[in-house]
Amino acid sequence: MVSSVEKSHTPGVLPWWAKDRGFGLLLIATGFISWLAAGKLVLERIELYKNPDYITSCDINPWISCGTVMKSAQAGIFGFPNPFLGIVCFAIVVTIGMMLLAGASKLQRWFWICFQVGITAAMGLVIWFWSQALYEINALCPYCMIVWAMTIPLFVFTTARNFITGVIPASVGVKKFFAEWSWIVTAIIWVLVAASVVLRFPNAFFG
Repeated sequence: MVSSVEKSHTPGVLPWWAKDRGFGLLLIATGFISWLAAGKLVLERIELYKNPDYITSCDINPWISCGTVMKSAQAGIFGFPNPFLGIVCFAIVVTIGMMLLAGASKLQRWFWICFQVGITAAMGLVIWFWSQALYEINALCPYCMIVWAMTIPLFVFTTARNFITGVIPASVGVKKFFAEWSWIVTAIIWVLVAASVVLRFPNAFFG
């Protein structure tokens, strides 16, 4: 069955990841991995609530320390620990992926626009957390970085799919770019983030 979103794509053939099944698998993979990381952070935060002297499982050195990050003001920008928001939001992402695999083929354009807004907000938060970890907190949280790594393809491919399928109006050239270059864009962002982390904290990786 072809979805209403897929029908709106007229030129060429949809990449496998832009089809309902492929995109559903992408949402499940990125969402579930992020959910696990957020869940681990929730458990670690609960231990810190019970014992302020608790050493988290990823307190490796002064630069790689979940405990340091969790105790910062940036770790609770909404008035509660950020991971609590993560386990809710990423569970929604996984649920949408399961819906697509189950054949939910009549999701309307407004739904995907709302999803785009949510994913864009998540990417914006990731960029902010990245800047805060590197230049304000001066410490890294490995589980947070897993969420960063998963949010990047989630944002890129959601945006690409919405351009390709016409949810976001775009020219043929823009659609062609996203259809062919989304993997490269994702890889470039991954490399840039990794390089910024290594350059900012060389002692954490090279002694």
